[in-house]
This record gives sequence, C-alpha cells and structure tokens, in this order.
Amino acid sequence: MSDLDDRLRAASRASTRWVVGHPRVSPADAFAALAADAERLGVEEWDGYGDRGPVAMLEREVAELLGKPASVFFVSGVAAQQVMLRIWCDREGSRRVAIPDLSHLLVHEEDGPRLLHDFRFEPLTRGPRTPTAADLAALPGPLGAVLVELPLRDAGYLLPSWDELTALSAAARERAVPLHVDGARLWESQPFYDRPLAEIAGLADSVYVSFYKGLGGLSGAVLAGPEDAMAQARLWRRRMGGTLYRMSPYALSALAGLRDRLPQMGEYVAWARSLAGELDGLGLRVSPQPPHTNSFRLFLPGDAERLRERTADLMERELVDLCWGWVPADVPGTSWTEVTILSGALDLDPAQVASWFAGLAGT
Repeated sequence: MSDLDDRLRAASRASTRWVVGHPRVSPADAFAALAADAERLGVEEWDGYGDRGPVAMLEREVAELLGKPASVFFVSGVAAQQVMLRIWCDREGSRRVAIPDLSHLLVHEEDGPRLLHDFRFEPLTRGPRTPTAADLAALPGPLGAVLVELPLRDAGYLLPSWDELTALSAAARERAVPLHVDGARLWESQPFYDRPLAEIAGLADSVYVSFYKGLGGLSGAVLAGPEDAMAQARLWRRRMGGTLYRMSPYALSALAGLRDRLPQMGEYVAWARSLAGELDGLGLRVSPQPPHTNSFRLFLPGDAERLRERTADLMERELVDLCWGWVPADVPGTSWTEVTILSGALDLDPAQVASWFAGLAGT
C-alpha cells in the first residue's frame, strides 16, 4: 500500500460527512446496533447451521418479497451464484451458460466458477451493453442457464428496459432454458422499473440478492426460486462449506437492512440523479445519464494518480468521504470513478457535492 493510499484511508476514517456509502460506524457501535435490532425484530433464538432463528425469518421474508416459493441464505454471494448455476446446468445436462462478458462471475472471481464447476461460458453480450432476446437467439445449441446481471455493474450500472427484460425472459422460457438474475443490486434497480420486486423477479427462474451493499448488512446473500431447487441449494451450501454453525449475525443485519434501508432506495436513486444533473450542468461527463440506479460512473480530465492526490486534499480539508478509486479511462488524459449514493449523502446538497468534483478537475 502506498503513502497516498494510507492518506486516503486516514481521511476516510476521519470524515464526518459521506458522499458515498452509509455513515461509517465502529465495530463496537455496529454490534450494539445488532443487539438492539434483535430486540426490535423479536429475535429470541440463534440459528443452528442455518435453521431457525433470524436465518429462517430472513428466508421467509425475502421469498415473499420476491414472490418465490422458497429461498436459501448464504454468507457468500459468490458461492450462492455458483451453486445456482450448477443446479440448473446439472438439470439441463449442459455446462454452457450464456452470460455477459462483463459479468461479475467472469471479471471478479479468479476463474473460480469454471475451475470448480467446469462451466463453459458463452458471451451473451460483449462490452458495455445489456442483453436482449436477439442476443440469446444468436447462441445456438443447448444451454444450461442464462444469466443477466441487474444492473450490469462493470458497464456503468446499466439496466435493460422493461420491454427488453421481458422479451429476454420470454425467449429463455420459449427455449426452456432457466433464466437466473444476478441481482446483487436488485434492491437498487427496483426504482428504475417502478414495479414490485415480485414482478421483476417473476421474469426469472431464480434470483440472487445481496445484503451488504445498499442494505448495509454485514455480509450475505439469498437465492430464491422453486422449492426443489432451493432444497438442492441447501445441499450444495453444505458441500461448499457455507453452512456455518452460527449465521445469525449476518441474517440479523440483513433483516435490519430490509426494514431500515429498503424503503429508502427510491431516495438514494433520486439523489444520485440530482447529483448527475448538477455534474452535467458543470460540463462533467456521467454515464449513464441519467443514472439507472443509485450508482454511476463519473469521468474527469486528468491523470488518475493526480486526481487521487487532489481527492485526498479535499477530503482532509472538508472532512468528507468522497470517491477516491480513480482509474485511467480508455480516452487518454481522462479518468473515472464509481459514485454510489446511499444514506450518507441524503443530508448533503447535490450542487455542493458537484462543485467538489468540479474542483478536482480544476473547472
């Protein structure tokens, strides 16, 4: 880790305002909040290897929210999605999975899905765009599953339109191929569609959702789908070492997130769009514009390392936690960062935040 990394982390810890994420709390405060949440939610017993207690409560609540017959809690979303694809591929008798080439499974998981399960990934799309029914039709031959990521994070948090998503779902069902939704940020995507979560999830055979992103949980994820598939998911969870003796803290924090954060998702998205509008008014590039979710990419002129230095200066001066993961863009002389708006930003003025970013660019 460089001296600049140390500076940025120290400035982040010292911040009293937050443009990105939820306000930072200490481990002690987080554990105290969990104890209070256990009282408020009426959690009176531990789970035992994922049975009973807050794990069972969470599985029932998420299954109902998503309109699925059953769901299974995992402490690892990476493991959960590998399990779901393995179940579908075993049933279909094919290891071929149609998947965007920018999917999390291909970009961020060290080739684990292929090495562990022998999946053969077929590119449903290439580059920063969302898949369509025509993309699926262009892949001949048997498939074990189709995966769509909502939103496609490494394309700038892009979402397909409702018509595109329903057409892809219909095409998969006509072809009798299971459609799986990587919904790591499905909660954050719901305002874009302005439809109940169950209606969105109803387009897919299985859905994965995460709890530690927008909902602010400690960790964990849920798979939701048919009862027989979820029974198999429990078996695979144990096979992969994911059925811990005590999973209650993770499930309890997820229940708290569903209670406290899920109702705020529309506010997060609206605030992100307000900020994007202010940035656009200052001549700064945002993608997509307007944002599809509470997250987007911001592009600024300048070298990434120089922008990180300027960000450290601003964070130290203003005691504000700002995005500081600047990355060189494809266009020389330009860099980008991810902006994710959660509860920390709601008390700030989007125009003020936009002016901070403009200052980094020297505009």
